[in-house]
Amino acid sequence: MELLKPYFKKNLFAILGAVISVIILAANTLWQPKLLQVIMKAIIADNRHKVFIYGIQLIVLAVIGIVAGITGTFFAAKTAQSVTADLRGDLYRKIQNFSFGNIERFSTGSLVVRLINDLNQVLNLVMMLLTQILRIPILFFGAFILGIMTIPRLWWIEILMIVLIVSLSALVFSRMGSLFGRFQTWLDRMNNVAKESMQGIRVVKSFNQEQNETLKFTGTANKLRDLNLTIGYLFALMIPAFMLISNIMILLAVYLIGTSITQHPNDLAAIASFISYLMQLMFAIIIGAMTMTMSSRGMISLKRIKEVLTSQPELQYPATPDKAERLVGDVEFKNVNFTYPNAEEPTLENISFKAPAGSFVGIVGSTGSGKTTLAQMIARLYDPSSGVVQIAGKNLRKISAQTLRNTVSFVLQKAILFSGTIEDNLKQGKHDATKAEMHWALEVSQAAEFVLNYPDGVKHRVEERSANFSGGQKQRLSIARGIIGKPPILILDDSTSALDAQSEKLVQQALATEMQATTVFMISEKISSVIHADQILVMDQGKLVAAGNHQELLKDSVIYQEIYSAQLSKEGGH
Repeated sequence: MELLKPYFKKNLFAILGAVISVIILAANTLWQPKLLQVIMKAIIADNRHKVFIYGIQLIVLAVIGIVAGITGTFFAAKTAQSVTADLRGDLYRKIQNFSFGNIERFSTGSLVVRLINDLNQVLNLVMMLLTQILRIPILFFGAFILGIMTIPRLWWIEILMIVLIVSLSALVFSRMGSLFGRFQTWLDRMNNVAKESMQGIRVVKSFNQEQNETLKFTGTANKLRDLNLTIGYLFALMIPAFMLISNIMILLAVYLIGTSITQHPNDLAAIASFISYLMQLMFAIIIGAMTMTMSSRGMISLKRIKEVLTSQPELQYPATPDKAERLVGDVEFKNVNFTYPNAEEPTLENISFKAPAGSFVGIVGSTGSGKTTLAQMIARLYDPSSGVVQIAGKNLRKISAQTLRNTVSFVLQKAILFSGTIEDNLKQGKHDATKAEMHWALEVSQAAEFVLNYPDGVKHRVEERSANFSGGQKQRLSIARGIIGKPPILILDDSTSALDAQSEKLVQQALATEMQATTVFMISEKISSVIHADQILVMDQGKLVAAGNHQELLKDSVIYQEIYSAQLSKEGGH
């Protein structure tokens, strides 16, 4: 609950309104049976005037209860919505600041569940806190005391009912707490299975795996169903059991009063009130137990949210960041080593090279040789395990996040466009981009040929998962987004792989002409893509085994010769 204190402070007025309303409602509920007892006495005494007066009071009391109930629910709902909205915003901002390592540790599916389902549980927790948790103790102790005051000699019936109901509640609700914890875990798993299956729907269909994916999802969903059924069965058995106990106590009270009514004639008017207090006691215990159980579910969700909020991003930027600027594109690696978390073998070993500003650097090597990891070091998506990466002579660890983002632009192989418009996506690369700048970026990336043919141009809609664009179109739009800010350093991670040879050649020519001051790192499986690079880095098993231009590498690097020869033979060369 410590986590919620700052959010409660912002809503003190609404919380105060909810608390006052709950106190009025509880007092109202407790006083009604007492007023009913007075009315019964007036009826027995045939005093119509008193019946009328107290009847009016009973109606006024009911109206006050209705108003207090509505007001309390209003303030509680307002507080709960405000607290969870602020908490959801903070949680989302925290996730946005996470590094790749943090996101991999939690998993995307789990983070989505925490943002939606867990926060809904927290909303319910706050609602219960303001509507029930304060009200239940008032009702319990009030009903207990007033019940004894109503018929003092039957005090032991209240004690016996409390013992029986509390014992049964403890037995049932202790089991439910663990079930709710397991429920959230299986909900995470089901969300992950569904997300992977939906994202990979083309793979699923192409390999005819619909049945296997359905079985996988059904298995997880069945686990969730079984947990829900178990919880439902416990609730289904619990309520009748509680009602049975309370009805037995009521029957016992009526029997005892009936056998001694001649000795205690005033009990005739008090019996209805005493039964009402017994029922209030029962409901206070039941609702209290259910509230505590549901609260335990909310506390589990709150703990899961706290795990995210208290996690420190693995990449820490300077506490007093330098003024946001654009650095020149000089890049240098000094004895860089890197091992992924929980991996046994290093991904990069002793990498050292220099790339002067404005140079074109190609990175080639077999799959898994560390090409992309090396590029990620430049954008500081990960930090080296040892060694130093420098831009413009500055250690990346000492450069502010804003300066780094202003300096380095990363275009991924898997082109990801967000739903909205083409203009929205381009402005992610430069938020204040003008129409002229957008047109320039589209021309350089060779995307203008299809974008400008749309009647609405850059206002053309991008559907969910950019389903209305081909792979090549998405890559060209991603390149346009990456270059629109004219960054000093541009990383192209095999981001022309979906383009035909002619389009790729045009993109490279445009980059060379229009972005001469930019240091371009191009990762490619094809040597033809980097053959004109100023410097080509040859990676093999995480090591930089050779560096130089095409002619130098053909002469000195056996691995480069093998890659080049293999690609020539595939293309029918000699």
